[in-house]
Amino acid sequence: MPTSLRSTQKRNHNPPPTTTPAAAPAASTPAASIKRRRRVVTKGNNAYASHNAVGAEEEDIEDILGFKEAEIIEIRASLLKWYDENRRDLPWRRGKEEIKEEEEVEVERRAYGVWVSEVMLQQTRVATVVDYYRRWMTKWPSIHHLSLASLEEVNEMWAGLGYYRRARYLLEGAKKITEGGGRFPRSVMELKKVPGIGNYTAGAIASIAFNKAVPVVDGNVVRVLARLKAISANPKDLLTVKKFWKLAEQLVDPDRPGDFNQALMELGATICTPTSPSCSSCPVSGQCHALAMSRDSSSLMVTDYPQKVVKTRQRNEFSAVCVLEITESLDFSEECNSKSLYIIVKRPDEGLLAGLWEFPSVLLKHDSDATARRKAIDQFLKNSFNLDPSKTCDVILREDVGDYVHIFSHIRLKMYVEHRIVCLKGGMDASIVPDDGTIVWKFVDSEDLSSMGLTSGVRKVYSMVQSFKQRLAASNSVSLKSTRKTKDNKS
Repeated sequence: MPTSLRSTQKRNHNPPPTTTPAAAPAASTPAASIKRRRRVVTKGNNAYASHNAVGAEEEDIEDILGFKEAEIIEIRASLLKWYDENRRDLPWRRGKEEIKEEEEVEVERRAYGVWVSEVMLQQTRVATVVDYYRRWMTKWPSIHHLSLASLEEVNEMWAGLGYYRRARYLLEGAKKITEGGGRFPRSVMELKKVPGIGNYTAGAIASIAFNKAVPVVDGNVVRVLARLKAISANPKDLLTVKKFWKLAEQLVDPDRPGDFNQALMELGATICTPTSPSCSSCPVSGQCHALAMSRDSSSLMVTDYPQKVVKTRQRNEFSAVCVLEITESLDFSEECNSKSLYIIVKRPDEGLLAGLWEFPSVLLKHDSDATARRKAIDQFLKNSFNLDPSKTCDVILREDVGDYVHIFSHIRLKMYVEHRIVCLKGGMDASIVPDDGTIVWKFVDSEDLSSMGLTSGVRKVYSMVQSFKQRLAASNSVSLKSTRKTKDNKS
């Protein structure tokens, strides 16, 4: 894979100039955004003087060579034709027959739908988003409806999509737009003033909903552009990202900007994929420099572009989780079990999984043994809910039910799960009050837990406890039958 302008030119039999100062690369060279050391000529004595000589080594980044006019015309035509014939039928897209002058209310509704879909699609597969999108739009068909929702309602609807901050931003953005008169911003600049809307989402809404000729750049677009221009630079580098935006801006079709942007993303998602691109089916393969170079050199592959970026290693974290069940009787029969309640706690409004509900838990400093974990969770329950087996409650059951690893983008969280059943000495009406009032919590029954919008991690924990209870019930049933059989034999 080429790692510099120099190496790319060599493979194209167009070596860089050997005289100094360095000349600009030829317009046909498909290389871009690569660092090189700059050298200057001192005319007074015709001697070469580098920045190293004065102790100030400096690097710059060469401008990306843009698309030629003929390339732009061909790419636009080919890509839009392919998109018209192959576009996926998705609920947030208009059909070709719908692309007409729309009433203002329809334009607003469309902008809202594009916004919701684009936020959902960030870090989430299309197949997963479709059902979520339909349910969301049924419940909140307009930005006004969404603005009246509570954060808890929104989180419940979002449960399972992950990256819950996105849902909170949708709600905050809806409230801001509604408070400002309810008219959706039209320009990229105005759209970016809405909470959670950045360059990409603003470009998507402006081009798809309002037919503004502005670009979008996401991971799929970066991959397509990097291969079209054989760009080997780090795609996460800020300067390189700016270059991709400039290239995308060159290409966007002025007459059908929304369709063109969706076509470019669709191409990256379905044809120009990260590891298995279908170059024979690609409508712009004739303009793809990476493909041309791979045919000229067996050492190069289309998948060498863009450069693979090493992912940040996830940090390991550990927590002790207590599924705390409160029952009204020390005789924990199946009847009492059906009347028991669980305590769930609301996470802080900032940080990971902000504002979401979970079972009581303690973050451990390191991986700990069972004794240390139990001690930590005991202290938390005592401080937070005044649950003290020697004074305020009787412990009917306490068992470790297993562990579960939940993966976040930057954290690998190992949760040690225990199930604890207690009976309050003052009865179910006994007051459980956090010592300092900083913890938000509530009682819920099993039906509530089944219908709440809990995160996938919390659902997994609850599922582990339910499986444990089923095994325990089956074991107790076998033991009871065995005891009865023994008594019958003796009699």
